[in-house]
Amino acid sequence: MITLDGVSVRFGAYTQIDYKQLLFESGQSVAILGGSGCGKSTLLNLISGIISPLCGDITVDGTVISSLSQAQKDAFRIRNIGFIFQDFKLLEKMSVEDNLNVLSLEGVNVKDSGQILAKLGIAHKLKARASTLSGGEKQRVAIARALVKHPSIVLADEPTGNLNYAIGEQVIIQLLDACKGKTLLCVTHDERLCPMFDRVLRLEEYASIKEANIHA
Repeated sequence: MITLDGVSVRFGAYTQIDYKQLLFESGQSVAILGGSGCGKSTLLNLISGIISPLCGDITVDGTVISSLSQAQKDAFRIRNIGFIFQDFKLLEKMSVEDNLNVLSLEGVNVKDSGQILAKLGIAHKLKARASTLSGGEKQRVAIARALVKHPSIVLADEPTGNLNYAIGEQVIIQLLDACKGKTLLCVTHDERLCPMFDRVLRLEEYASIKEANIHA
């Protein structure tokens, strides 16, 4: 279970996002919708501990991560959270296999990478250089990289944002299948994908942006 209680985050001296109380059930898949700049990616970054809130508590599977040091947050994320980026974050000159094996530098056991690639339909690309893959194939590798450590939580930041609808739909189908039993929070701009998820959350109903002049 993931909860946010009284969480605010500030960017620079003036812009602040305030989140209402949020709760995400364990094992639930959630599509997160919202206009540009409403705080969707920020929400994922807060939950993963990449950024810290100005105030409030963020609890992930019983751990109040907002109270941890940055080093502790990073360690928690490596152990428990898989993060899928819209722009893939692959090492283009390296093979698919090496892009997954690099996780071993963080102490991740990557022995199941071949099975995960097979489930995503790209096991035959294991030795291919990332730069030679299509957009859909790159996103599947990014999904595999997030899943190889068998996290209990998967955060996906617009995983189909760089794909056309047909390919994006297939990627989401495979993502949902691979994440069965896990908590999946998926930011998307495409409402056509939402019926596939257990829950749809429109973030404008839970977050507000204000100008916060800290010198006032």
